[in-house]
Amino acid sequence: MRNAVEIFGQQLSRRELAERTGDLSAVAGIRSVVLDDGVERGVRALQLRTAAGLELEVLVDRAFDFGSARLRGVPFGWRSGNGFRHPGLHEHSDEGGLSWLRALDGLLVTGGLDHTLFGGEVDAQQYGYPPKQSVTHGLHGRLTAIPARLLEAREIVDPGTGDSVLRVVGEVVQATSFGEHLKLTRTVELDFTGREVRWNDTVENLGFERTPHMFLYHLNIGWPFVDEGTRLVAPIAKTLWSSDSVAEQRVSYRTLPAPQQGFVEQVFEHELVAGADGRHRVALVAADDSRGVEVSWSAEGMPHFFEWQNLRSGQYAVGLEPSTHHVDGDAAARENGSMIWLEHGERREYSTTVRVLDGEAETRASADAIRAVHGQPE
Repeated sequence: MRNAVEIFGQQLSRRELAERTGDLSAVAGIRSVVLDDGVERGVRALQLRTAAGLELEVLVDRAFDFGSARLRGVPFGWRSGNGFRHPGLHEHSDEGGLSWLRALDGLLVTGGLDHTLFGGEVDAQQYGYPPKQSVTHGLHGRLTAIPARLLEAREIVDPGTGDSVLRVVGEVVQATSFGEHLKLTRTVELDFTGREVRWNDTVENLGFERTPHMFLYHLNIGWPFVDEGTRLVAPIAKTLWSSDSVAEQRVSYRTLPAPQQGFVEQVFEHELVAGADGRHRVALVAADDSRGVEVSWSAEGMPHFFEWQNLRSGQYAVGLEPSTHHVDGDAAARENGSMIWLEHGERREYSTTVRVLDGEAETRASADAIRAVHGQPE
């Protein structure tokens, strides 16, 4: 912030801002809280707030995922009605492996670390424990119900430029005796005056057995950023797969209707074309171009992409889902050789950005840039 930046309608340097308040957290900062009621009781959270009005809740005890997210008080992160459920209430194998649906809430719910997509029983002989010949997975794995260890939460100031970011870092270990021993380290950053969320994930095998790795981001956008007429803009080469409900309901993947009573979720797997920077980029854009959300990520780390339409009344949302694997899932990945296997000390890196688009100029510029990479089917 060596050069003046706009804060609350004024052009101010960091020094000028400091002259006007004895505590910069009046403008932007990080607050650590503990949720204390209902199913959320006992969940640690970090509340990040920028001078541009971006607010993000990082749920320390829910795998360092993201809860509520707003820009100037307007929500863009989806709320399902589940609440940010304490992990102690979670039973991984409940409801035929679908208990993950009771934890699905907020802007980001991460799937992994050794399994994503639908559940099932897969071979576990690589762990060398005779009583454990196989392992049973539920929907999107075990990660969601594991609390993180908080490593860092502070403002970082570049001494040369005065530029400032809000940074939080956490690590989540998914481990069992005679099984996987994987660690996720997540670094989340927001610029002091910014309107985007950036995070970098590293997944490392701490164990000494060859271990499968699958990873998926369930990025959930809700009303009013999802509404009747909202459009998905994406550089789609082709749609590889769609759920049976698409043929039955025939709701477009491109343009959303209003909420529908009894809507059955629709899921698409789109093959995206990466930009010159090696990143995939998609956006949800309001019908009148007044607002939008753009998501970009490293195509090398997560080459696959799903669109989840949950347009049912009372649950109205769209999920944008970068993934390491095709929709076929765990067993198919093992069979066709696409499963990622990590040896001891091996790691995978992931880089993702969510940018809130504010006003017609930004929204149209984002859509035009995406379309310039590749068009999309009707």
